[in-house]
Amino acid sequence: MSLEEKVKAVFKDVLEIGAEEIKPDEKMDICLGLDSTEMVEITVGLKKAFNLDILNNEFKKTLTFNELIEKIKSRGAVE
Repeated sequence: MSLEEKVKAVFKDVLEIGAEEIKPDEKMDICLGLDSTEMVEITVGLKKAFNLDILNNEFKKTLTFNELIEKIKSRGAVE
């Protein structure tokens, strides 16, 4: 499973959405209607999925999906 697929799986678990609903270049708060609580839940899921040491509010809901992927890669997560 690729890094992007793992991230989409976390979104699916938290938001109960299909992968096709995630638009790579649109801000997540707009395209998915994310609120702060959901973003914290997604961040916790990403921490577990990738064994990342990040703060619960480090990933912002105003990021695009592609920006989130880049931030995860910059934290050492690999595909």
